[in-house]
Amino acid sequence: MKLDDLLGEYYELEQQLADPEVHADQARARSLGKRYSQLTPIIAAYRELNQVESDIEAARELAAEDASFAEEAERLAAEAERLTERLRVLLVPRDPADDKNLIMEVKAGEGGEESALFAGDLVRMYLRYAERRGWKTEVIDSTASDLGGYKDITIAFKNKGAPEPGEGVWPNLKFEGGVHRVQRVPVTESQGRIHTSAAGVLVVPEAEEIDVEINDNDLRIDVYRSSGPGGQSVNTTDSAVRITHMPTGIVVSCQNEKSQLQNKEQAMRILRARILAEARATADAEAQAERKSQVRTVDRSERVRTYNFPENRISDHRVGYKAYNLDQVLDGDLSGVLQALIDADTKERLEQAQS
Repeated sequence: MKLDDLLGEYYELEQQLADPEVHADQARARSLGKRYSQLTPIIAAYRELNQVESDIEAARELAAEDASFAEEAERLAAEAERLTERLRVLLVPRDPADDKNLIMEVKAGEGGEESALFAGDLVRMYLRYAERRGWKTEVIDSTASDLGGYKDITIAFKNKGAPEPGEGVWPNLKFEGGVHRVQRVPVTESQGRIHTSAAGVLVVPEAEEIDVEINDNDLRIDVYRSSGPGGQSVNTTDSAVRITHMPTGIVVSCQNEKSQLQNKEQAMRILRARILAEARATADAEAQAERKSQVRTVDRSERVRTYNFPENRISDHRVGYKAYNLDQVLDGDLSGVLQALIDADTKERLEQAQS
């Protein structure tokens, strides 16, 4: 969409949001307010750029009488260049899910108990990162391992209010999906040998009920007794729930809550998110078929990252990122590696927008 069209839409939204009748319909008011918030940074950057360009013109006129204004004109020109680039990035089409919360599933893979311990390390890393960003987190379901790791765990990451563009949980964590590999000496290794194991991470935007329509007749719901580490029963009633969505074959189970109803509600949250993610993947695949020459820089399906403990090294294989601060990363300082992924994706989106 052209900038002039966005300006027109912005002014129209201002008028609508100033109308008391609009706020009588809360759903419509929220929708308009959300779009207004999305456009505000673009319009602010555009207005600031216009002001700076006007100041440049004035400074150049005054430079004929006072040489000091020539330096001011140069400084303003550099600022105009920065604002032009910011505006160009803001105008890149956004991911429709950028404002959504996120559901992450971490599962132990190859490596047995060591893989479960590594899954626990990843979980702590993401939780600490979320804490640094001021996001809320909620463990929806989990199965612990005997040594304190996780066989699998599902966590919801929630935005704090309405996030600014690029500041929400989805735009920052959406590239974490894939196989994460660790190289280290496991606590279970008596000979001091370095082992390689892996854990899988799945990230999907959390779907609201209005995003996904699920027919109750398409669901098969099974109940069973909850179990803990080692398979022992932790509940004497059949409170755990397994839901199968027949049209897609997606299976979700939940056992953390005490009641069958609560477990069903949590399982439905995960199911809606997975169905929405599958619909997005189908749409992406269709778009990919139309642009056969396109090669995505960030592919969530491949082995994405290696955590090498002996060298204190983290490597992201998709964008060639490498750093020797693994200890800091595992403590929640993910800014470097995540920014490399975001920059690669932004560059690709800019190239697509110009093609």
